Amino acid sequence: MKLVVLSRSRKIPSTKRLIEAAQERGHQVRVLNPTGVTVRLGRGRSELHYRGKKLRTPDVVIPRIASSIASYGLAVVEQFQAQGAIVLNSARAIGLSRNPARCLHRLASAGLDIPATVISREVEDLQGMVDEVGGVPVLVKLWQGSERRGVMVCESRQSLEAALEAVLGLGHNIVMQEYVRKAQRDVRVFVVGGKALAAVSRTAKAGRLSRTLSRFASLEACPVTDSLRDAAEAAAQLSELEVCAVDLLETQPRGSKPGRARVFEIHASPALPEMEQRAKVDLATAIIERAEQLLADSVS
Repeated sequence: MKLVVLSRSRKIPSTKRLIEAAQERGHQVRVLNPTGVTVRLGRGRSELHYRGKKLRTPDVVIPRIASSIASYGLAVVEQFQAQGAIVLNSARAIGLSRNPARCLHRLASAGLDIPATVISREVEDLQGMVDEVGGVPVLVKLWQGSERRGVMVCESRQSLEAALEAVLGLGHNIVMQEYVRKAQRDVRVFVVGGKALAAVSRTAKAGRLSRTLSRFASLEACPVTDSLRDAAEAAAQLSELEVCAVDLLETQPRGSKPGRARVFEIHASPALPEMEQRAKVDLATAIIERAEQLLADSVS
């Protein structure tokens, strides 16, 4: 199998793990920086060039598109797909996952449980918005156009007002969500090919309120319960992602009542090494095996 990983650098830990897993299974792997790929279009003709040389269409492309280059990177992904390459994930699916409003709307419309959420461009009724999501602290997500730009936690109404005054003045849209409470767990579930393979719970370090996987949080492997599996796999299917991490809030079970899982975010290019280390699951190999399966299905 000829495999292309779209990534800014082969030295990035997640990209490195994909290269190792693919080479261990005997595949040819090439890493292409999306910013170095040129899309050439014309009537009846479309080509991809990389640093001046025409690219041959690989069997499979695994996009690892950073948010900073998403618009251009997704155009490259779409062209690879148009030329017949199998893509894990499609440009359409990545774009959907990175638009909080569209993604959450799709999940909620399909009946999935999500945290209390308010989406707005204005904050005339700030107290009403805060009350709707259960009071402070609240999670605030910012995005410009179709791309998410950042996430922050506001611990008081005063800090929320100051933050919103700044970001709304810059023209950002906001998504305000319920923040994890003491009776809930913050869980990330890794899904490949529609199957939940591993889960970790995340706990903010002392003095920090953060859900960022790679910073300010300690990770611990946890079982993939039925509620987590059902919610994560349904979210992956609705978002059309072959590879993703689904972030959920899970209430603690009480007596005979099982925990309740609610989806609050989906990531199309989740980090691999730390998740693999904590969960003791070879996720990189699982991704390569899924690519092999899709390729075999396409020629059978």
